[in-house]
Amino acid sequence: MKTLRHIFLSVAVATSALAQDPSPSPSPTPSPSPEPLPSAALRVKLSDLAGVLSNEGFKTRDRVWSGKIKAGVTPRLAVNLFRGNQYWFCAAMDPEIESPRITVFGPDGKAVEVIKHSEPGAASAGVTAGSTGQYFVEIESGSGPASDFCFLYLFK
Repeated sequence: MKTLRHIFLSVAVATSALAQDPSPSPSPTPSPSPEPLPSAALRVKLSDLAGVLSNEGFKTRDRVWSGKIKAGVTPRLAVNLFRGNQYWFCAAMDPEIESPRITVFGPDGKAVEVIKHSEPGAASAGVTAGSTGQYFVEIESGSGPASDFCFLYLFK
């Protein structure tokens, strides 16, 4: 009985000490994202492209990349591909500026032959990986002003 009383007393003291803490730890504030989200129209366009491919059995890999493409600057994304798997890389940007162009480079740094699809404001490139390794995907825009873009890739 005495030990039970000591346990209750210890719990009561600990609880009152926590309740009297005058400086509670501040709640973390979310940090602003470095790039604003692309427009809803771009995300819808990209979802439409990905939806058609997912109906063919492809699965979205990783996440959606987004940002701004400036004239004369071509972002390159490093992706790990596995020999024999099929991949589709999809990009969307403002159709009034120009459709994106996608180029895929193999582990040896040379451009890989791809199946291309293009429509106003969107493009995709399909490839079957000849070897396992790190590939690079380059997204180009025309010579116009900077444009928002979205990018994702799928595999099967």
